[in-house]
Amino acid sequence: MIVVAGESLVDLLVRPDGSVEATPGGGPYNVARALARLGVAVAFVGRLSNDRFGRILRARLVADGVDLRWIRSTDDPTLLAVAELDEDGAATYRFHSAGTAAPGFVASDLPGGLPAETTAFHIGTLGIVLEPIATTIEGLVARAADDVLVALDLNCRPAAIREVRAYRARLDRLYERVDLVKASTDDLHWLERGVDAEETARSIVGRGPAAVLLTDGAGPVRVITSHARESVPVPPVDVVDSVGSGDAFGAGFLASWVEAGRGRRDLTDITAVLEATRFAVRVGALTATRAGADPPTRAELGLPSPAGVVG
Repeated sequence: MIVVAGESLVDLLVRPDGSVEATPGGGPYNVARALARLGVAVAFVGRLSNDRFGRILRARLVADGVDLRWIRSTDDPTLLAVAELDEDGAATYRFHSAGTAAPGFVASDLPGGLPAETTAFHIGTLGIVLEPIATTIEGLVARAADDVLVALDLNCRPAAIREVRAYRARLDRLYERVDLVKASTDDLHWLERGVDAEETARSIVGRGPAAVLLTDGAGPVRVITSHARESVPVPPVDVVDSVGSGDAFGAGFLASWVEAGRGRRDLTDITAVLEATRFAVRVGALTATRAGADPPTRAELGLPSPAGVVG
């Protein structure tokens, strides 16, 4: 089972024409839904509000088949994100997080640590920024079993990162145990201003992770390991918006990886990493053709039943 920890929220999508749409979101939340739609056993770990938005968030997870046994309910309101979309569908975010449900996830909400059946653990976005959830997730990573693959999606949200030095320090600690990092060129340009994104990716690999998947919008995905640098092309698609496409990409990689029976030690196999990346590109590209975070199902990708092989 893949466990996804982090925030759920409601995106208020503000389109160029001024129209506003409320849609369930949050990087980890989107990843969990995408994995479930791809037929992977997945559990979401975090807090959900009992308010109306929280009930909507919960209902979407249930509809997609996400395991909610480790969810904690709260009367704190749902975290809100205002996402302003430009003419190309790219989003600029502002967050309203004080006193909301998602950031309040503490270690006592998951006293036994990660479930025993965890094979991969996915973290990132605001889940490694806001407190106390960021400290809680860092502790879960540190205590993860040796055979658990830990995947980190940076998905940097500068508007929410008030203590940049503390954020960088947390990343350095996480890199010691994280196996796979997904980052965009924008993420790495923000983290290391004036430094080429690929150079920063190589630096990250040198601090522990086996591989970095470096995305660049419609440009090729670069796969960076300690011994290889490869590119996977991204097919041209009619982009509606980019909301959730990066999350779907990360989910696609993990779905392919886990369903093929691969673990953290296999990340040294560049052929296997490229195979999973190509599938991830398919999943992310299809998501970008739809409004909001609406990842594809197996059927939409032309895949067999979950008992078959993703690829």
